[in-house]
Amino acid sequence: MTARELVEAYYAAFNRDDAEGMLACLSEDVAHHVNQGGIREGRETFRAFLAHMDRCYEERLEDVVVMASDDGTRAAAEFTVHGLYKATDEGLPPARGQTYVLPAGAFFAIRDGKIARVTTYYNLADWTAQVGA
Repeated sequence: MTARELVEAYYAAFNRDDAEGMLACLSEDVAHHVNQGGIREGRETFRAFLAHMDRCYEERLEDVVVMASDDGTRAAAEFTVHGLYKATDEGLPPARGQTYVLPAGAFFAIRDGKIARVTTYYNLADWTAQVGA
Protein backbone atom coordinates (compact mmCIF):
# COMPACT_ATOMS: atom_id res chain seq x y z
CA MET A 1 0.00 0.00 0.00
CA THR A 2 1.39 3.42 -0.91
CA ALA A 3 1.54 6.29 1.59
CA ARG A 4 -1.38 7.92 -0.18
CA GLU A 5 -3.46 4.73 -0.06
CA LEU A 6 -2.62 4.29 3.64
CA VAL A 7 -3.84 7.80 4.53
CA GLU A 8 -6.92 7.33 2.35
CA ALA A 9 -7.66 4.06 4.20
CA TYR A 10 -7.20 5.86 7.54
CA TYR A 11 -9.75 8.53 6.59
CA ALA A 12 -12.15 6.02 5.04
CA ALA A 13 -12.13 4.22 8.41
CA PHE A 14 -12.72 7.57 10.15
CA ASN A 15 -15.79 8.23 8.01
CA ARG A 16 -17.12 4.72 8.77
CA ASP A 17 -16.70 5.34 12.53
CA ASP A 18 -14.28 2.39 12.44
CA ALA A 19 -11.78 3.01 15.24
CA GLU A 20 -10.18 -0.40 14.78
CA GLY A 21 -9.69 0.32 11.08
CA MET A 22 -7.97 3.60 11.93
CA LEU A 23 -5.80 1.96 14.58
CA ALA A 24 -4.75 -0.73 12.10
CA CYS A 25 -3.16 2.02 9.98
CA LEU A 26 -0.97 3.22 12.88
CA SER A 27 2.41 2.02 14.12
CA GLU A 28 2.47 0.71 17.68
CA ASP A 29 4.53 3.77 18.74
CA VAL A 30 2.57 6.37 16.77
CA ALA A 31 3.14 10.00 17.82
CA HIS A 32 -0.07 12.04 17.78
CA HIS A 33 0.67 15.77 17.71
CA VAL A 34 -2.51 17.40 18.96
CA ASN A 35 -3.70 20.75 17.62
CA GLN A 36 -2.71 23.39 20.21
CA GLY A 37 -1.65 20.63 22.59
CA GLY A 38 1.05 18.14 23.40
CA ILE A 39 2.20 14.87 21.89
CA ARG A 40 0.40 11.65 22.73
CA GLU A 41 2.42 8.51 22.12
CA GLY A 42 1.35 4.97 21.33
CA ARG A 43 -1.54 3.21 19.66
CA GLU A 44 -3.36 2.59 22.96
CA THR A 45 -3.20 6.29 23.82
CA PHE A 46 -4.64 7.00 20.37
CA ARG A 47 -7.41 4.46 21.07
CA ALA A 48 -8.33 6.43 24.23
CA PHE A 49 -8.30 9.66 22.21
CA LEU A 50 -10.71 8.15 19.67
CA ALA A 51 -13.06 7.03 22.47
CA HIS A 52 -13.01 10.55 23.92
CA MET A 53 -13.70 12.09 20.52
CA ASP A 54 -16.56 9.66 19.92
CA ARG A 55 -18.13 10.67 23.24
CA CYS A 56 -17.96 14.42 22.53
CA TYR A 57 -18.21 14.73 18.75
CA GLU A 58 -19.83 13.19 15.72
CA GLU A 59 -17.78 14.07 12.63
CA ARG A 60 -17.44 13.20 8.99
CA LEU A 61 -14.81 14.45 6.59
CA GLU A 62 -15.60 15.73 3.11
CA ASP A 63 -13.48 16.97 0.23
CA VAL A 64 -10.49 14.90 1.43
CA VAL A 65 -7.39 15.46 -0.69
CA VAL A 66 -4.28 13.40 0.08
CA MET A 67 -0.78 14.19 -1.14
CA ALA A 68 2.31 12.05 -0.57
CA SER A 69 6.05 12.42 -1.01
CA ASP A 70 7.71 10.49 -3.83
CA ASP A 71 9.63 8.34 -1.36
CA GLY A 72 6.47 7.39 0.57
CA THR A 73 7.72 8.60 3.95
CA ARG A 74 5.43 11.61 4.31
CA ALA A 75 1.89 12.54 3.40
CA ALA A 76 -0.55 15.38 3.97
CA ALA A 77 -4.30 15.74 3.74
CA GLU A 78 -6.69 18.66 3.50
CA PHE A 79 -10.38 18.24 4.25
CA THR A 80 -13.53 19.82 5.62
CA VAL A 81 -14.89 18.59 8.96
CA HIS A 82 -18.67 18.48 9.29
CA GLY A 83 -19.46 17.94 12.94
CA LEU A 84 -21.92 17.77 15.77
CA TYR A 85 -20.80 18.78 19.25
CA LYS A 86 -22.73 16.29 21.36
CA ALA A 87 -21.10 16.31 24.83
CA THR A 88 -19.11 19.05 26.56
CA ASP A 89 -15.36 18.62 26.17
CA GLU A 90 -13.32 19.76 29.17
CA GLY A 91 -12.17 23.37 28.89
CA LEU A 92 -14.41 24.08 25.89
CA PRO A 93 -17.85 25.70 25.58
CA PRO A 94 -20.89 23.71 26.72
CA ALA A 95 -22.27 21.27 24.15
CA ARG A 96 -25.88 21.76 23.10
CA GLY A 97 -25.93 19.77 19.89
CA GLN A 98 -24.27 22.55 17.87
CA THR A 99 -23.10 21.81 14.34
CA TYR A 100 -19.94 23.12 12.71
CA VAL A 101 -18.08 23.08 9.41
CA LEU A 102 -14.35 23.52 9.74
CA PRO A 103 -11.45 23.38 7.28
CA ALA A 104 -8.58 21.26 8.58
CA GLY A 105 -5.42 19.49 7.55
CA ALA A 106 -3.04 16.83 8.74
CA PHE A 107 0.54 15.75 8.20
CA PHE A 108 1.79 12.19 8.44
CA ALA A 109 5.09 10.37 8.76
CA ILE A 110 5.04 6.86 7.30
CA ARG A 111 7.36 4.08 8.45
CA ASP A 112 7.30 0.40 7.49
CA GLY A 113 3.87 0.71 5.90
CA LYS A 114 2.21 2.31 8.94
CA ILE A 115 1.46 5.86 10.06
CA ALA A 116 4.14 6.76 12.63
CA ARG A 117 3.09 10.39 13.20
CA VAL A 118 -0.21 12.24 12.86
CA THR A 119 -0.25 16.03 13.20
CA THR A 120 -3.66 17.67 12.83
CA TYR A 121 -4.36 21.39 12.42
CA TYR A 122 -7.58 23.38 12.55
CA ASN A 123 -8.58 26.83 13.73
CA LEU A 124 -9.86 26.44 17.30
CA ALA A 125 -11.09 30.06 17.39
CA ASP A 126 -13.22 29.37 14.29
CA TRP A 127 -14.66 26.22 15.89
CA THR A 128 -15.35 28.05 19.17
CA ALA A 129 -17.15 30.86 17.33
CA GLN A 130 -19.29 28.32 15.48
CA VAL A 131 -20.40 26.47 18.61
CA GLY A 132 -21.17 29.76 20.37
CA ALA A 133 -18.71 30.19 23.21
